[in-house]
Amino acid sequence: MTKERQKLVGRTFRHFKGNLYRLEEFAKDSETLEEMVVYRALYGERDLWVRPAKMFFETVQRDGKTMKRFEFTEECK
Repeated sequence: MTKERQKLVGRTFRHFKGNLYRLEEFAKDSETLEEMVVYRALYGERDLWVRPAKMFFETVQRDGKTMKRFEFTEECK
């Protein structure tokens, strides 16, 4: 993992739909070795989730706008 990626661990991100999540760790898929992001919802039951890093950091289009899927935010819960 790069030093830039390591600095993101423990940081809060806002999903483009509005909810907040904390990036818990980076991991590798045991079959493909693809880099994954492990992140925790900061609402409800605070579930733990995982998705490919390339998807976590990608941009998405919604209502004619292009935005990051997860945007770093200083806001914490």
